[in-house]
Amino acid sequence: MKKVCSFCGRSEGEVRLLITGMTGYICESCVEQAHDILTSSGFVKETKTAAKSKFKIKKVPKPQEIKTHLDRYVIGQDEAKRFLSVAVYNHYKRLQQPEDKSGVEIEKSNIIMVGRTGTGKTLLARTIAKLLDVPFTIVDATVFTEAGYVGEDVESILSRLLQVADFDQEAAERGIVFIDEIDKIARKGDNPSITRDVSGEGVQQSMLKLLEGTVVNVPPKGGRKHPDQDYIHLDTRNILFICGGAFDGIERKIAQRLNTHVVGYSSVQNVRHIDKEDMMKYILPQDLKSFGLIPELIGRLPVLTFLNPLDREALRKILVEPKNSIVKQYEKLFKMDGIKLKFPEETLDYLVDQAMEYKLGARGLRSIVESVMMDAMFEMPSQEAKTFTVTLDYAKKQLNKAHLQKLEN
Repeated sequence: MKKVCSFCGRSEGEVRLLITGMTGYICESCVEQAHDILTSSGFVKETKTAAKSKFKIKKVPKPQEIKTHLDRYVIGQDEAKRFLSVAVYNHYKRLQQPEDKSGVEIEKSNIIMVGRTGTGKTLLARTIAKLLDVPFTIVDATVFTEAGYVGEDVESILSRLLQVADFDQEAAERGIVFIDEIDKIARKGDNPSITRDVSGEGVQQSMLKLLEGTVVNVPPKGGRKHPDQDYIHLDTRNILFICGGAFDGIERKIAQRLNTHVVGYSSVQNVRHIDKEDMMKYILPQDLKSFGLIPELIGRLPVLTFLNPLDREALRKILVEPKNSIVKQYEKLFKMDGIKLKFPEETLDYLVDQAMEYKLGARGLRSIVESVMMDAMFEMPSQEAKTFTVTLDYAKKQLNKAHLQKLEN
């Protein structure tokens, strides 16, 4: 006997779901219609999802308020903080703009941040996430491949945003996405590829419409593993994209561009004013093109900002000043075992001097402190001591020991 819906008469093959009753059947469309009738008649109260109340815009934080919040967690990088604060504030305003008969529609300004490893790109993104009332997600560009190849499609960026928004489509459509390691999808040469560049230029081309604004078919459970799933149609026009990357070696591209204009004595004098220690401040969109980003992608990321390399003074502040500083983290770890941890000033200066040699920014600082504290973290919880002071001699001894062990291995 052929199963058909007792309400609309459609057969089992024409519907996605057919619910069996005692003497008949009902399809999912008729269930939804019945629910709508009950809701409109007042018999059933419409329930608001937790996501809608969670991501409801209340008071719009001003750019200076956003920057003040960032200052508590991130040392320096005032230029990048200002750009980020303004972009996020304008994003909030775009979401709240009333319908205007004049036809003026505010366009979104996606951002690209360039800076060496360990300067705080991802930390800035995570810190802003704590402040926002919109869905926010951080994705890694290195996992993406061109459609049809092993890896993730760029649409999975929006799958993660939907997950953060508890699958509230309206909230996800006004979210913010931070795409990290954007430099890793640069094409292999400055010229367009003859062969397929599956994880480079191909991914950049896939991102174009996503960044600009279009309706994307998003698989709610992820990529190609569930081909029978229904797609969610997500409009990306109101989603703000912030991209970040180290762009290792781009200083050479900047230097080449600056040197091309050197002609004559007066130009040689102007070269002296260039800060060779921080070439990143002179970055322009054409340098990103030389590095391997396609012009179409650069055009969809109109706001370009940079992060300064961390000097000795900045590293010293990072060690102790932020709310989530490295020293405060270790003090909390030891406090949980009832031990008071102390770092004398001379020890902190020594750790910073060592980190300057690593040239890995804040991450290098973290690895040095980890090497110094490893033995203490292993031994102290089993001892009765209530205080532990990391003296200069102890720090030197531990670092030398760590280096010797690596040489022996």
